Amino acid sequence: MRTEGAPRPTACPDPLVGRRILVAITGSIAAVKMPLLVSALAKRGAEVRCVVTPSAAALVSPVALASLSRHQCYLDADQWSPQAPRPLHVELAEWAELVLLAPLSATSLGRWVHGLADTLLASTLLATEAPVVAAAAMNTSMWQAPPVQRNWQVLSTFERVLALGPAQGLLACDRQGDGRMAEPEQLLMALESVALWGWQRDWQGLDLVVSAGPTREALDPARFLSNGSTGLMGVLLAQAARLRGASVHLVHGPLQVHPGLLEGLICTPVQTAAQMQAALMAAQGQVDAIAMAAAVADHRRVEPMAHKLSKLALGDLWAEGWEQVPDLLAGLVASRPPGQTILGFAAYSGDGLAAAREKLRHKGCDWLFANPIDQPDAGFGSPGNQGWLLGPGGQEIEMQPASKLAIAHQLLTALRPPQLSQPGP
Repeated sequence: MRTEGAPRPTACPDPLVGRRILVAITGSIAAVKMPLLVSALAKRGAEVRCVVTPSAAALVSPVALASLSRHQCYLDADQWSPQAPRPLHVELAEWAELVLLAPLSATSLGRWVHGLADTLLASTLLATEAPVVAAAAMNTSMWQAPPVQRNWQVLSTFERVLALGPAQGLLACDRQGDGRMAEPEQLLMALESVALWGWQRDWQGLDLVVSAGPTREALDPARFLSNGSTGLMGVLLAQAARLRGASVHLVHGPLQVHPGLLEGLICTPVQTAAQMQAALMAAQGQVDAIAMAAAVADHRRVEPMAHKLSKLALGDLWAEGWEQVPDLLAGLVASRPPGQTILGFAAYSGDGLAAAREKLRHKGCDWLFANPIDQPDAGFGSPGNQGWLLGPGGQEIEMQPASKLAIAHQLLTALRPPQLSQPGP
């Protein structure tokens, strides 16, 4: 499961290393995905314990979970033992620093919401004070049933709970619709997010537009001008905002991230700077904030060649016929409605702080994140980032090397509209 969609910096702190994570699995066919996730957590250095309901034990092997977590997998039969000095559900509840409840079935959701304690898992959920990432999974009709929807709405109000609703897709029952459990990459990211920030939804009710990835400007039908941006920084910024309660519209160029990291976002894919500009301008009037994390091309052909050029003819292409791409960030600043907050990005090499100060002044945005692309574990294609955040009143905040998700949360705290002032943990 080591993909760019599940970043693990080598030189940046991993927020899951050494964390005590209880993985709770209930009776949904999505349980078959959990052994690989348990393995991924253990490989990242987390301490993992698993507890499964009787229905889940029929779907996924407790022996496999025990082997992958390097610890006993707990069943209902283990709850009461004459050799145990304390109840197991209390021991597990107090041991856990984080709880991942995935998949969450309709039955277990109902037990939890109504305060039932008739199973090991149900008792543990009531006893724990640790944050819980809960990912629902079930048949579409079951998910849409009014009792389940009422229970889900109640769960969404619980403190310390990050509730991840199911995604659309082809289900095990051959139904196409809502009900599929969030992808493992989403669950890992959600656990990291809770470890970094917590469960607070300080962006609740706000709308954010994020641009991400590179743009491509055609030279001829076979070639284009672009850059090395993968889009990971922008995607994680968008997802961090979604987990903090925002409705997020992601306008992105060609990405190199796991598709599972796009779930839950309103996505508009584009290729060129002109297409990105049009999509951003169309969305600008309805949002509270904009984060311009995309790496937009600086120049483009006035008229791309209609046919593929030979190698010899390609050399002549650079002589003339070029124009500068419009400044998308400056254009958004010039046309923004009152109260809208805008964050710009500036990639640099060498000593770029002076240039970043001038760029902030020239662009007129509220905040500017200047990040190096010539440092280890930072910039394009890297799982980590670092840099300087420049803001109102001459603020200059140095951001030390960290995962891109950690940087995303720091940026969101600064970008948060001023009417919301609740601090994070």
